[in-house]
Amino acid sequence: MPRSTRDVPCAVGFIGQFVNKFCPCRQSTRLLWHKGVILGLTYMAYMCYHLTRKPISVVKNVLSVNCSSLSPPPDVPVNSSNRDTWCDWAPFDTRDAPALLGTLDSAFLFAYAGAMFLSGFIAERVNLRYFLALGMLTSGIASYLFGIARAYNIHSLFYFVLVQAFGGVCQTTGWPGVVTIVGNWFGKGKRGLIFGIWNSHTSIGNILGSVIAAQYVETDWGLSFIVPGAIMGFCGFLIFLFLVPSPENIGYTSPASLGYRKIDVPGSSDESNAGDEEARDVRDDTVYRRGCHQQNDVHDLPEQGSETSPMLCINRQNSKNERPIGFAGAINIPGVMEYSFSLFFAKLVSYTFLYWLPLYISASTTLSPSESANLSTLFDVGGIAGAIVAGLLSDYSGMSALTCTAMLALAVPALFLYDYLGHVSYGVNVLLLLVAGFLVNGPYALITTAVSAELGTHPSLGDSSRALATVTAIIDGTGSIGAAVGPLLAGLVSGYYGWHNVFYMLMAADVLALLLLSRLVYRDVRLLIQRRWAL
Repeated sequence: MPRSTRDVPCAVGFIGQFVNKFCPCRQSTRLLWHKGVILGLTYMAYMCYHLTRKPISVVKNVLSVNCSSLSPPPDVPVNSSNRDTWCDWAPFDTRDAPALLGTLDSAFLFAYAGAMFLSGFIAERVNLRYFLALGMLTSGIASYLFGIARAYNIHSLFYFVLVQAFGGVCQTTGWPGVVTIVGNWFGKGKRGLIFGIWNSHTSIGNILGSVIAAQYVETDWGLSFIVPGAIMGFCGFLIFLFLVPSPENIGYTSPASLGYRKIDVPGSSDESNAGDEEARDVRDDTVYRRGCHQQNDVHDLPEQGSETSPMLCINRQNSKNERPIGFAGAINIPGVMEYSFSLFFAKLVSYTFLYWLPLYISASTTLSPSESANLSTLFDVGGIAGAIVAGLLSDYSGMSALTCTAMLALAVPALFLYDYLGHVSYGVNVLLLLVAGFLVNGPYALITTAVSAELGTHPSLGDSSRALATVTAIIDGTGSIGAAVGPLLAGLVSGYYGWHNVFYMLMAADVLALLLLSRLVYRDVRLLIQRRWAL
């Protein structure tokens, strides 16, 4: 449906009137400020999504700990009636606690993965401001419901599983929404760098979630969930007041609306070989970047003989053919399936660390639960740097698949070293955690952001312009199935076979992730060779 200025949030309209009256400025300056606000709001939004995901990994240390080996806090009198309210928590106080805690992770992540496909379908068809605001509010409620289990002395496994599943469904509103909005505002230029920096919201959210949860985990673990839930709800209200989903809502032309369109050109052939098609892709992409992205007049562009030539730069705001793409059409976009299945294994590794790293550190060292939680944040610090470097390499080389494969290959020895040397000393643990986070989260971040956005505007879409949320949901939804499988397997494997075998599982997953990209890497290398010969 066409967007209109009627979608402008009331707070934005009020601020706009105030600026026009008391501080008038150029249109280009206003657009720059709007882009900065959008980056800030979407960054804050998805940071909050991860802020509410992280506490469960910190609280696991208390839910499953053996109370008989600990002393209660000085201000908590312990007797037979309140012993389980400050320390271990039924039903997670038994020998199979790792498997039960893994069930909670899986309830969240399988619900997340299943609902993600539907969420992307919905996101293409609704106002993303309402979509994100409602999703953040309900996600905050889910976190709150988990936290009040301590205050109301709830020990039902079914309750915890149900709350986690509800939270997983609510959290699917985040990723398709924020990626689509950033894609709407920033288009194609230097996407890897922009998304690499912007994607640090995931790691910052994990860090803040760990720090907040660590403050309460040994005294009142319920607050480890309630406080992040309250922050999430408040930020959802800010999204409702200030978020503008597309520049078209406030009268600007969307960079994402300038793209490819299939046209019939005399002299083109359907019998071209694969090498010729790849060469035309390179040539057409160059014309796109020089022409459409700079918003040149279509008559200034040179004639091309390709059927996918971007000669006609369509303003989709005015296109009658604008329509959301179907699920089957999105799957058929070249590269979507390869990246989706690769992300399955890459996210399996990343989310195993997300949900189990504090407990692993506590089990393999002498650190307390709160100290383990704080140390685990270094994995996310390394992940921030990894996402930025991966984005830079992708922008510079134009070879996203090769960038992901190289980092995944280096992640395998990094995980091996952390498993066997991480406990040697605190300094070694810190260094190896940073390296592991850099190599594990770099390709994962690149695939879920810049690669998804690029595939969502692929030239094969023709006039089906609204595909970004659907493609993002397919890729991230498939990856989220791996994210659900990883923590579940980690809980079972660590409980019965030990942590060494968990790391072997993670190394094998990284190898499979890079193998699934091998065809795309081959194509990247061929294109690189063709570019060298063309110079």
